[in-house]
Amino acid sequence: MITSEGNVLIAKSGIEVFLNPRMANRHGLIAGATGTGKTVSLQVMAEAFSSIGVPVFVSDIKGDLSGVSKTGDDNQRITDRISQLGIEGYTHKSFPVTFWDLFGEQGHPLRTTISEMGPLLLGRLMNLNDVQESVLTLVFRIADDNKLLLLDLKDLKKMCEYVGNNREQFITAYGNISAASIGAIQRELIALEEQNADKFFCEPAIDIMDFMQTDSNGMGMINILAADKLMMSPRTYSTLLLYLMSELFERLPEVGDMDKPKLVFFFDEAHLLFTDAPRVVVEKIEQVVRLIRSKGIGIYFITQNPIDIPDTILGQLGNKIQHALRAFTPRDQKAVKTAAETFRANPALNVEKVITELGVGEALVSFLDEKGIPAMVEKSKILPPQAQIGPITPEERSALIRRSVIAGVYEKEIDRESAFEILQARINDQAQQVQEKREQVANIKEEAERAKVQAREEKERAKSSADTGMYGDITKAVGRTVTSQIGGQIGRALVRGLLGGLLGGKSKRLF
Repeated sequence: MITSEGNVLIAKSGIEVFLNPRMANRHGLIAGATGTGKTVSLQVMAEAFSSIGVPVFVSDIKGDLSGVSKTGDDNQRITDRISQLGIEGYTHKSFPVTFWDLFGEQGHPLRTTISEMGPLLLGRLMNLNDVQESVLTLVFRIADDNKLLLLDLKDLKKMCEYVGNNREQFITAYGNISAASIGAIQRELIALEEQNADKFFCEPAIDIMDFMQTDSNGMGMINILAADKLMMSPRTYSTLLLYLMSELFERLPEVGDMDKPKLVFFFDEAHLLFTDAPRVVVEKIEQVVRLIRSKGIGIYFITQNPIDIPDTILGQLGNKIQHALRAFTPRDQKAVKTAAETFRANPALNVEKVITELGVGEALVSFLDEKGIPAMVEKSKILPPQAQIGPITPEERSALIRRSVIAGVYEKEIDRESAFEILQARINDQAQQVQEKREQVANIKEEAERAKVQAREEKERAKSSADTGMYGDITKAVGRTVTSQIGGQIGRALVRGLLGGLLGGKSKRLF
């Protein structure tokens, strides 16, 4: 609901509570326990921004936000809320939507490259320690210096293998590269691959400007990231959204104060962004939140507990919607107190007490006024969404994806020549050179053996010839002796034979 001043009605109770678009890039918070109405508040905010021509990016944890693409209907709860709040001019409507999905199943594939992610975010994604992260940074530096593109996981795996196998030649120029750290990085890369991270790290990479579109009626596009499956890997989810925030910060120019934001970025389950995050990552987030507003971007964190957000960041969130909190434990009581202290006090409200008594759809709301000053907190009821509450059917989602203006842009995966192909070609060339050298050595050995055998045969033939000459002379002499002996023996045998035959086979004495 838009007023003539361009402000957007978000909630109403005793008074109307408006969001000033000029102050929407001062960031915000939607907090509250499970089941208190945070998702509906998120949808109402997204619809409000879309209505004034501001594109939105939002992660859909439970799959409920897809209904924003379909016109709402007059169910009894909506009718009662409209009547109760006395809202005039309320109409049901649908909003332009683009669906995204890391896995390419419930939306257009959302991808980036290893190089664009960078070693800092990648190190967090792989849960590396400081030493391992420093080695990963060196791997990136060596790749850059050698003009080796790191686009996908196989590029980084091959690059780590290359650096690990050639550590000695890099240590002088880049410092110590631990073999143990290289091994740890390689193991984490295998783990990422098993989690289907290879679907995320490839081309074509997302062009962040595709989030900033409006339809033919001037309504801002609501970009919905399907995160129900992605939430099974919380670290991947939080790193992805942090990367998108960083990319917006890096890509967009300074614009100063604008009449309305260029884009509003909603980060659901925001506590995942800070859980177990190294100090350097928290500092990076703090820097982005502090400076990105000057680039026309508003960031809104959605979480159960305000204490999930570091104080340095919580203090920069000017627009707040606080749903009910429970105070069953000391930590819950601390959260209630923290939430109450972040609001500008209202003499008519005991904020700390009211937070624990809010009903579903009720909230404590405080937005920045035209001067950037937080308005006094008001206990209000959030307006009902104009679009459908709850998910659309898979068939309706598929039809919207096919009709999208970016249909076909990201669907086909590209695998161009990069570090893997270049290093593999080098390895193949080196292997071929080694094989050729081995063959040359084998041929030389074979020739040497052949020459050796030939020399031995020549030597044996020469010796054989010499022996044959001496043997001929001896044979002739022995032959003559043997012949004479054989001749005499044959003669005597012949006489005996003749005589024996003549004398009846036996010799007889004649005297």
